[in-house]
Amino acid sequence: MHKDWPKMATELNGAIKEVRLGTPDVMQAFSAMATAATKAGALDAKTKELIALAISVAIRCDGCVAFHSKAAVKHGATRDEVMETMGMALYMGAGPSLMYAAQAVEAFDQFSDQAKQ
Repeated sequence: MHKDWPKMATELNGAIKEVRLGTPDVMQAFSAMATAATKAGALDAKTKELIALAISVAIRCDGCVAFHSKAAVKHGATRDEVMETMGMALYMGAGPSLMYAAQAVEAFDQFSDQAKQ
């Protein structure tokens, strides 16, 4: 294991809380945008989280990988779905995305193991 993704998500929650307290209006707007963006519509919430996970890989955002891997588990994504999503992220992001795809799969596996406990 290279990174402890559940621990990273927990630690980031504390840091995000500080930003939320320091910029309440901005964070309220951000939360409203997140709610609107992730709401099921033509795409279900699981598909939207898989898209977000692919983007997380493409832009190389560790925190994003942690939160969207966790959300993918929550919304019932399978490992096969994550792998297919990583294939698309690799196609769009080439070599550098390969490194993050490996980490996204590791994060998904850790959150899946945690959800089983």
